[in-house]
Amino acid sequence: MTSQATSPTAGAAAAERREQAVRAAVEQGIAGPDAPIVALLDTTGIRASAAALRAAFADVTDAPVLHAFAVKACPLVPVLRLLRDAGLGAEVASPGELALARAAGLAPADTVLDSPAKTPAELREALALGIAVNADNPQELARLDALVESAGTASPLGLRVNPQVGAGSIDALSTATATSKFGVALLDDGARDWVVRAYAERPWLTRLHTHTGSQGVALPLMAQGVRAAYELAEEINAAVGRQQVDTLDIGGGLPVNFGSDEETPTYATYARVLKETVPGLFDGRYALVTEFGRSLLAKHGTVLARVEYAKSSGGRPIAVTHAGVQIAARTVYAPASWPLRIEAYDAKGRPKPGPAVAQDIAGPACFAGDLLAENRPLPLLEQGDYTAVLDTGAYYFAHHYSYNSLARPGIYGFTAAPDGVRFATVRSPQPVEDLVAESGGAHADALL
Repeated sequence: MTSQATSPTAGAAAAERREQAVRAAVEQGIAGPDAPIVALLDTTGIRASAAALRAAFADVTDAPVLHAFAVKACPLVPVLRLLRDAGLGAEVASPGELALARAAGLAPADTVLDSPAKTPAELREALALGIAVNADNPQELARLDALVESAGTASPLGLRVNPQVGAGSIDALSTATATSKFGVALLDDGARDWVVRAYAERPWLTRLHTHTGSQGVALPLMAQGVRAAYELAEEINAAVGRQQVDTLDIGGGLPVNFGSDEETPTYATYARVLKETVPGLFDGRYALVTEFGRSLLAKHGTVLARVEYAKSSGGRPIAVTHAGVQIAARTVYAPASWPLRIEAYDAKGRPKPGPAVAQDIAGPACFAGDLLAENRPLPLLEQGDYTAVLDTGAYYFAHHYSYNSLARPGIYGFTAAPDGVRFATVRSPQPVEDLVAESGGAHADALL
């Protein structure tokens, strides 16, 4: 498959758009002394990734496919609206995420509710709206029994299973291990037989869901997890004598290349691996649901942070910036698993010239480990310069960590055109008044 999002020149084009956006953000005052940290989203890149995903699966199956974006990866209403416009749905895992999806105009038919800890109220709301639900365990399935019996529903209902095929390189993101907290552990004693009976006793169970993991999980392992779910669906349908399971939710999890601008692996590559591993998945008998998140957004986000001070300690230069643990908690606490690329720009938003000098890129939080990069070779950063933290479109600026009561940065979508860069506000910078309010400001005397 060849597309703008995955062709050999796509990475270079994205880098050029990013450079245009950084310079324009400084020139237009979006970034500056009074806005020392901002986040930028490349809307052209996001649309291209969504198109590449849809095209990749259209190339291997004629069956219906719902690509439900994992809202956790970027819980921002304008982003969800953009993805809806690009033909995607939403996968939600909390009442908050469902509210965001509804605010973005996502239809119930294009929404899937997954969570290992759904409350009765969450289930009732989803069933009343007609939203698809994947039950996580036998106790949740018992709750669905009661709700379906009492009120009925138009919601497609399924069960999540853990194929227990193993872990990738990041344990915390591997969801198909022997002891994963998600789904029914398919290889545990008696579990497979229980699942088949559960479907035989419930004609309204028509979906089967699995998800092997995300970053750090290789494509062959992801495909093994999908194959396990497919084989179980075949067994269920044979046991009940009809095609009761008509939809397979294969999750998401395509890993992201954080080492360069190249988008690899591609959705087309993953679709081909799936077709080779599970050919029956694409013969038209099963509708599909996917739940990609990070791979759709990561490469299209940049956090731009001003260098407030440049200093040295022990002979090593340190650039103290406004981007740290509050936007990149995973990188700060687990740098080996979550390294980020950083580029240097001068005070006018132009690429910084000069020889590479090993230096630390520090954040604003008051603990020694608040470093986005340690001993990183970059042109020597000076006061008033900028660091651009790349590949941060998913999970970084949208999942704020409130250490030191640092405010959430403003987020701006951009479109780079021959006549200049146009910005649109996705989320306004958080005012300190909001910090006071959410920290109990209205109840100041409550403990007196």
